[in-house]
Amino acid sequence: GPPINDVLGCTDIICCIFFIVAIVGYVAVGILAWTHGDPRKVIYPTDSLGQYCGQGKLEKKPLLFYFNMMKCASPMVLLEFQCPTPQVCVEKCPDRTLTLVTAIAKPEDWKYYKSYCREDPGNKPMTEILQKKLCPAYLISSKPFLQRCFPSLGKKGEVITVGDQDKFNDGEKIRDAKDLVAGMKNATVVMEGRQVAMKIFEDYTKSWYWILICLLIAVVLSLIFIVLLRYLAGIMVWVMILMVIAVVACGIAYSSIKYVNLKDTAGSNITLQQLGFQPDFSVYLHIRQTWLAFIIILAILEVIIIIILIFLRNRIRIAVELMKEASRAVGYVMSSLFYPIFTFFLLTIVIAYWGITAVFLSTSSEPVYKVFNETDCPHGRQTCEPENFTISAMKTDCPRSECLFAFYGGETPYHKYLIFFQFYNVFLFFWCANFVTALGQMTLAGAFASYYWAPNKPNDMPAYPLCASLGRSLRYHTGSLAFGSLILAIVQIIRVLLEYIDHKLKGAENKFAKFLLCCLKCCFWCLEKFIKFINRNAYIMVAIYGKNFCRSARDAFFLLMRNVIRVVVLDKVTDFILFLGKLLIVGLVGIFAFFFFSGQTDAFKDAAPSLHYYWVPILTVLVGSYLIAHGFFSVYAMCVDTLFLCFCEDLERNDGSAARPYHMTTELRYILMKDADAAQTPTSRDETMQLTPPDKTMEN
Repeated sequence: GPPINDVLGCTDIICCIFFIVAIVGYVAVGILAWTHGDPRKVIYPTDSLGQYCGQGKLEKKPLLFYFNMMKCASPMVLLEFQCPTPQVCVEKCPDRTLTLVTAIAKPEDWKYYKSYCREDPGNKPMTEILQKKLCPAYLISSKPFLQRCFPSLGKKGEVITVGDQDKFNDGEKIRDAKDLVAGMKNATVVMEGRQVAMKIFEDYTKSWYWILICLLIAVVLSLIFIVLLRYLAGIMVWVMILMVIAVVACGIAYSSIKYVNLKDTAGSNITLQQLGFQPDFSVYLHIRQTWLAFIIILAILEVIIIIILIFLRNRIRIAVELMKEASRAVGYVMSSLFYPIFTFFLLTIVIAYWGITAVFLSTSSEPVYKVFNETDCPHGRQTCEPENFTISAMKTDCPRSECLFAFYGGETPYHKYLIFFQFYNVFLFFWCANFVTALGQMTLAGAFASYYWAPNKPNDMPAYPLCASLGRSLRYHTGSLAFGSLILAIVQIIRVLLEYIDHKLKGAENKFAKFLLCCLKCCFWCLEKFIKFINRNAYIMVAIYGKNFCRSARDAFFLLMRNVIRVVVLDKVTDFILFLGKLLIVGLVGIFAFFFFSGQTDAFKDAAPSLHYYWVPILTVLVGSYLIAHGFFSVYAMCVDTLFLCFCEDLERNDGSAARPYHMTTELRYILMKDADAAQTPTSRDETMQLTPPDKTMEN
């Protein structure tokens, strides 16, 4: 009888418990980060005291003003993200250019000037004000950008100006306006980016309606393609194979023509050895030997393809038959096509939780203040307290130093283990994401297996195969899913660590270390691919038999090894067809989108919205339609894999006698009989003959 979950018992309970504990821990880390974290640190600028502009008591002062923008030009800024100059929160950016010297002389100017000081200077002399850095030495007319005040630079011809002058006084000496550019560069890498982003956003608001229509077309096309596979899979496979053969044949013909034509050309008879290595490859194309080499290589390739075809024709027919069968199964379990939406929804939750936790963790620290200095100072980069810095020993040692907010860190145990929490966050993100995909694979496998093992389809199938399968997976096999995704998560986190180490070693010139890292990365990449393959088939076995993960993985692996040529042929044939399907859908929708949005055809001229960049919606449509096609075809590929494993099992368990009939369809059985490598004894083969419909036996 059908082996669909003979024994229903929970599998891998220990791993299930581990997973639940880990999730609880994950929630705890999230809550910890939530209480300590402060995402405002990412959004709002902070003044020299580490207070947020536009928050709390500084609510009316949302903008950050730098006393001396020139100080931002030092490369240290990009490392510490802090200019070694006082910064204050202000209500609005200065709109005129003044120096301290000229402002003190005029009362109304002085009143305006004082609003940009750290504290009211009162009647202190100018030298003291400058020495204690109570006020900026100069004001420059500025514009707000990213909540910071940046000098509004203009151009007069080729000369860079600030507030209409090409020179300004910074209290120490007269400087050129262009000197400011270096200071601003570090602070405004994002200026143009912002305008482009605004335009792109506008484009989306104008064209989202049409983008959705294009994506709907992609959905319809994907569905049509899957339906057509049921009737046209055979034709498509053979047409593609013939096209490959034809392309190679064309290559041989072209090379032969070239070879013959070059016969009388001067210098074409030099051998490749005499020529040696030439960086300019076009030189080789003028030599007969090159074309001869092309002819030989292509001819060998053609012969190999034809021999493979002759020997594997039955295997390819099995693959085609399985694909038709898969289309039928998908037809009976139509809801399965929309299952990826559920997976996508769960993945979105996992990614969002990870992202929010990461932001809160990276901002959950106290402000740390350090001594910043322009000249050499023994206390440089040491921590300090801004409240009593002016009377401290550090200030007396280095009179020109500043105690400025440096970064966010902390001394508490929570801050000591912060890196551990970050790591845990990433690890559980991988574990949960893999778990969600695994759940999808097992659910689909269970639904399609119930189709295969139903003695007369569709009457013996459960009423809602997908829901039944999802319930089974969660109720009995959470442990197995957690186990498989844990193994994968460990490999992935090792790959992340290797990338991190590689990033850290970028400066190091140790050739051996680089080579070793490269090897390790490559090995773990291969390992990840292999584990994904094993997991996928293990989940199918768990869905069919309900045994634990390790046994299922072992059974699946040996079952596939016993049918290794079929696996390779099936895998490559289905991958190839589905890949072409994706290309076809993306191509059709992309071409339609291009003609529609670029407004180059008269038919769509009036309908299409006018856009800044018409590539924005086109790219969106291309990516979107690829994801949609990939979603549908991943279900289809899962179906083919499940049916293939069921089919191998069916072959090994049953022999086609009345006591143990096959569960496969007549067409599959017929092809199998013709597949000479189906390891069956002559007797059982005769029985199979009797089982096939009489007309097919006659044909045979």
